[in-house]
Amino acid sequence: MTRGARDESGVAQAAAPPQHGEPQAPYEARFETPYEDPDALRVSSQGLPPWLDPVVEAVRTVRPTQLSRFLPPEDGRGRQSAVLVLFGEGPRGPELLLMERAGTLRSHAGQPSFPGGALDPEDGDPHTTGPLRAALREAEEETGLDPSGVQIFGVLPRLYIPVSEFVVTPVLGWWRDPSPVGVVDPAETARVFTVPVADLTDPDHRVMAVHPKGHLGPAFTVESALVWGFTAGVIDRILHFAGWERPWDRSRQVPLDWRA
Repeated sequence: MTRGARDESGVAQAAAPPQHGEPQAPYEARFETPYEDPDALRVSSQGLPPWLDPVVEAVRTVRPTQLSRFLPPEDGRGRQSAVLVLFGEGPRGPELLLMERAGTLRSHAGQPSFPGGALDPEDGDPHTTGPLRAALREAEEETGLDPSGVQIFGVLPRLYIPVSEFVVTPVLGWWRDPSPVGVVDPAETARVFTVPVADLTDPDHRVMAVHPKGHLGPAFTVESALVWGFTAGVIDRILHFAGWERPWDRSRQVPLDWRA
């Protein structure tokens, strides 16, 4: 892996293209649950819009070390969590759903992020469908999203955030049937918004965020927000491995607030 700049989450700022080793089982097979279970969740790439094909292929082939140098501890430590990386289609084409954390929160106040959070016991097995349920549940609680309109089409390898000891599973979804979204609890969420993929790939919206502790990481200046940290790192890797990334000036730096 290229020894490039990284943010505090350990998500890589640059990495080598995917390596194709032994064939992997389709995600549809990895997350199968008994057909008798009426609440069973499936991961399926059937019926997606063609523009998502590169993302589906990237999810199938990317390796954990190509996403981050921080992987879940082998001893099982870390709080299991999940985020929903939700692709939709808006007036300007493909877009992603994001939210901005409330400015009064103790950690990551005011920071844009994917909907998501820690797994609850009722979400189930963290190694199978637990992260899927958690991502959808948290998205509904935070944005009012109707989970029935989301088709889960992929799951990225679990990543580790040492500073918070969270083990995060990025769950990728297609917003097949869009539903109204907005702030559910102002104490936790300041706003909910979508970002066109065209803006995320625009070199003019790409910068390197500089943390007060010296960490560097990819960031995006979109929708009157600076998207940085774990969320920006995941978006950066998806754009890269899907072949959507455009050359941009990594010398452009934006300092983060000292409280970040």
